[in-house]
Amino acid sequence: MTGKKQTEETKFRVLPILISLLLAGFIGMFSETALNVALSDLMKVLEITPTTAQWLTTAYLLTLGILVPISGLLLQWFSTRQLFVAALCFSILGTFLAAMSPNFEFLLTARVVQAMGTALLLPLMFNTILVIIPAEKRGAAMGLIGLVIMVAPAIGPTIAGLLIESLSWHWIFWLSLPFLVIALICGILFMQNVTKVTKPKIDVLSIVLSSLGFGGIVFGFSSAGEAEGWGSPKVIIAIAVGVASLVLFVIRQITMKQPMINLRAFKFPMFVVGVLMVFICMMVILSSMLILPMYLQQGQGYSAFKAGLLLLPGGIINGLMSPIMGRLFDKYGPKWLVIPGLVIVAVSLWFFSSITATSTVVFVIVLHSALMVGVSMIFMPAQTNGINQLPMELYPDGTAIMNTLQQVAGAIGTALAVSIMTAGTKSYMESASNPADPANVLPAFTQGVQNAFVFGMAMAIIGLVIAFFLKRVIVQHKAQVSMH
Repeated sequence: MTGKKQTEETKFRVLPILISLLLAGFIGMFSETALNVALSDLMKVLEITPTTAQWLTTAYLLTLGILVPISGLLLQWFSTRQLFVAALCFSILGTFLAAMSPNFEFLLTARVVQAMGTALLLPLMFNTILVIIPAEKRGAAMGLIGLVIMVAPAIGPTIAGLLIESLSWHWIFWLSLPFLVIALICGILFMQNVTKVTKPKIDVLSIVLSSLGFGGIVFGFSSAGEAEGWGSPKVIIAIAVGVASLVLFVIRQITMKQPMINLRAFKFPMFVVGVLMVFICMMVILSSMLILPMYLQQGQGYSAFKAGLLLLPGGIINGLMSPIMGRLFDKYGPKWLVIPGLVIVAVSLWFFSSITATSTVVFVIVLHSALMVGVSMIFMPAQTNGINQLPMELYPDGTAIMNTLQQVAGAIGTALAVSIMTAGTKSYMESASNPADPANVLPAFTQGVQNAFVFGMAMAIIGLVIAFFLKRVIVQHKAQVSMH
């Protein structure tokens, strides 16, 4: 009997599974952010307005916001291999279509297909790692995910800037394609089924409410962040429908015997603290990653490539710090990483709120690097600690909740930052003695950007208060495998 149990315990080939997942995840995250730098180029080539161009990012986030909540259900309906292959097929098809795109509509469709792949892949990656890696080594493994999730967006803009300058924006996608094919082949060869397929009953109403809820909120906030403004009927209706649907969704999940997302996960206090930390962290990262390159290009007149280069050191430092933070988390728990991390983030954003057109390259690189070190101290430890408190059967639900709220936080954070920036610019212009004077444009834009950084700092301070409630979770249940 012990012999049989032993073989069962060591049946996962952890390394090949990890490599397949991380490679696919890396390219998914890379293409999600690489396009941001190309937006100004795309506006010229495709003759579209900034508001229209923004849809390439919004549609991507919207698809994730709709599909990720359903991922918990999909993980119980299909085997790991089936989901992995499906995710990569969507990613490959979307990337190929994007590389071939002749016009905006075609590219937008390609982005949605790409996002379907990412939406399946992200929860699958987290869930698989939770199942195949024992709790005491989980911080280090999550650190590897952190490395992938953070380095890809960091080098995305730089590589994209280089490709745009020397080739064309199509090459952002041509470059990703071979790596996705390699990841698919690795997956077919090495991926194993790590979860049980239970095929729970599918509740169509839950899926509709979840899609309307998360979709409405992401759409509403994204539209507000564009040119629409908060007062437009489109924004108000979308957010209202989103909130109402979410309330109904929550009520339905609580009253069902077999809910689509098991909200019992929220009964675990450290999971709740982890969710809040990840939410705040995501708002801060995505809003500053949008505002900063924008200011470097429009306020300081750098090219896409140079702006990308300035942000590269911070991204790489963050990626390299993630596995180190993972090991420290395994050893010391989350509190002594998360609290100093939030202090570093708040201080960096406070300094950023004094950025001007004359701020030096060193100022930008040092502060951005400090910001990224702070983020690496918060994100992964809070997330892993939160999920560690859940019983094993709630892992798919826990990862679905965390991943969904990350997308929602991203949409809300960027929308709030953009609207705060716009409002700041507007109020400067209104108080200027001669608003028509072109000399006022740059100081007005600068004030808007500074206000957006103050918003980020305020979010970090709220996070700091919550962080004092963090406690280390000692995992009771044994993981299913050992690391052979």
